[in-house]
Amino acid sequence: MVREASRPFEFTACLELREMLGRSAWDERELLTGIEDVPQESIFYHTHSSFLRSRYLAAPYPNDFATWAAIQVRDRVLGERLAAVDPFDYSELEALRAELITIIDDHLNDLQSVPRIVYGEPFHFMRSTIIEVPSGVRARTLAEFREGLRRVDLSAIYYHFFEPRGRRDPAAPAEWLEDELGEDQLAAQMGRENPYISSLDGLRDRLLAMCDQRLGAPRHA
Repeated sequence: MVREASRPFEFTACLELREMLGRSAWDERELLTGIEDVPQESIFYHTHSSFLRSRYLAAPYPNDFATWAAIQVRDRVLGERLAAVDPFDYSELEALRAELITIIDDHLNDLQSVPRIVYGEPFHFMRSTIIEVPSGVRARTLAEFREGLRRVDLSAIYYHFFEPRGRRDPAAPAEWLEDELGEDQLAAQMGRENPYISSLDGLRDRLLAMCDQRLGAPRHA
């Protein structure tokens, strides 16, 4: 017998409204002091929201700080060190901020001069507000949940699997699967999934594979 949820899961897409903070960095020391001073929302934007802006392909540098250091300043060493930071490892944004500060500070201490842009663009600190957009897609069963994952815009994958880590969204899929469908194992599997290792499209594929395995169905598009 197929179990149905008393409370359907409602997929929510999102839009990102960006705001410039009026602060820029022209060299790596200014980047460091900016990271020290900007609000947490800016740290989240430059480390998490970049996935919303790069939906289909995994970027070579998975956060804006690493991208700027490597591409604009042409400091590949710092770029690689910052790219190795996995936001999934930090439950608090302040801990993530502290790690970024440590990496840049250690890097600068090993240099005789501060790398700065010559022909590149300055780093502009930003933050964003996420606007929820109802998708109209709902699920009461695991099969319907799987179909919803397949159908929704990739911004919904971001909203449900990235945003909850920053604000404890009550609509987090893992909680719904466990509470409403009793899918403890699948919920735990999704809860352990690191969304930062690929693009949103790649994350969707992995989530669909988990559902297919649980449903005992061959993979279908």
